Amino acid sequence: MAYTTIDKSTDNFSTILYTGNNTYPRSLTGFGHQPDFAWFKHRGIAYWHQTYDSVRGTGTGGGVLYTNRQDAQDDTYKVNSFDSDGVTIPSALGAINDSGNVVGWSWKANGSSTSSNSDGDITSNISANTTAGFTVGKFTGTGSTSTVGTGLSDTDIVFLKNRGRASTNWVVYHKLIDGSYDYNYLNNNNAGANSALTHTMTNTFKVGTNYDTNYSSDEYIFYAWQSIKGFSKFGKYTGNGDNDGPMIFTGFKPALVITKRFDGAGDWAMMDHKRPNEFNVVQNYLKAQEVDAEQTDDSFNIDIVSNGFKCRYNNGNYNASGGSYIYMAWAINPFVSSGGVPTVAR
Repeated sequence: MAYTTIDKSTDNFSTILYTGNNTYPRSLTGFGHQPDFAWFKHRGIAYWHQTYDSVRGTGTGGGVLYTNRQDAQDDTYKVNSFDSDGVTIPSALGAINDSGNVVGWSWKANGSSTSSNSDGDITSNISANTTAGFTVGKFTGTGSTSTVGTGLSDTDIVFLKNRGRASTNWVVYHKLIDGSYDYNYLNNNNAGANSALTHTMTNTFKVGTNYDTNYSSDEYIFYAWQSIKGFSKFGKYTGNGDNDGPMIFTGFKPALVITKRFDGAGDWAMMDHKRPNEFNVVQNYLKAQEVDAEQTDDSFNIDIVSNGFKCRYNNGNYNASGGSYIYMAWAINPFVSSGGVPTVAR
């Protein structure tokens, strides 16, 4: 795991809250960087999670992808532009600007221009931010079991989606769950499954031959992350089934936490430090695989603390006794000194 040299998290990742106003076009600002991957969800309406990225762009092929659906990208719905501090949206994207509260998360890669990567068997085109451990990439399927390069020195987690074919899943590979549970689907809450492939993830990840991952001539988009010590961490933990649940040490105070049970059914729970406020206990969460509005649930409590997060209930979605979980977390403030010299992250 690399150390961070990031002084300010919002240069590379951020969470914004805003109020929809039904005014178009509308510039959504406050991200702190030009987004390369933007994810939005209306908190008060049962409507789909919307994602956009600069590699697919704002023209044909840049349409919305919904994390909770198996749909192909829909070019009817696109952002107008990726701006220096956010994105500009047209009236077609009403669901993320309807009256009410909306949340947006964004990550910075390396802009819309891509470079060719031949680290894998398949040539990928990538926009990689190695400082923050994040890549947006695309490739054309070959129909043969292959590897795909991410442009990162190590790859911890990958979201992969067939762009043009309907009824295909969002495949999630996590470096730490190779074996009986090789992958999960972001668009449902099922347990992980075994693909019969060995997912040794370094600067590449492995894909099979089906529609979801690598069908001949189909077009794919992927989002890959690497743990950067003091800024981001992607790991796993075991639940204890107790209201005094496990403490998960990330080495920083998380801005966003995503958890998923992989040895059984469980939600993709998304919790951040801004909803509804910056104080514990955090009870507000969204489900990446569902259209549901934001939920506040006494049985789904976490504390976000200076060096990680702690489960505060015995809910099976995130703390079943003996349950196995993966998590993703990004820092509010990176653990670095004022001069950018890394401190020791716990």
